[in-house]
Amino acid sequence: MKKNKYRIQIATLLLLLFITVAFNKKQAEPWRPDQLMASKDLAAIINSSTEVKPLIISVGPAGLIKDAVDIGPAHEKQNLNKLKELLSKEKKDREIVIYCGCCPFQNCPNIRPAFSLLNSMKFTKHKLLDLPHNLKADWINYGYPMNNRE
Repeated sequence: MKKNKYRIQIATLLLLLFITVAFNKKQAEPWRPDQLMASKDLAAIINSSTEVKPLIISVGPAGLIKDAVDIGPAHEKQNLNKLKELLSKEKKDREIVIYCGCCPFQNCPNIRPAFSLLNSMKFTKHKLLDLPHNLKADWINYGYPMNNRE
């Protein structure tokens, strides 16, 4: 009788452990922490007259940082195809920075497909602009450079 009770307790604990791990597992991001670029660092590069500028690509609807190429929201297939076409003309070691800025990273539908595409195309120097809240809070409010309105 004690053996069965012990087995039930072990099975229950294992089940609870499995459920806890399954529900607390974070989504693996397609970027590494060292592939996040601080806003102030990109702003300094843009404002520098001597720094080599990366290819800056907007993959969302939030607004255009100075010198950025507007692809449109990358969760839409036609925009992801535009990104792929743009990238197909670039060297694999080109410095590239992508950003969206529509919302916090955990909710953004655009950065993961875009960054995953860069990974699958074997780019080696690509970064994600670290905008954990949105473009306004993490870029515009600091007075960092935006494209001038026509």
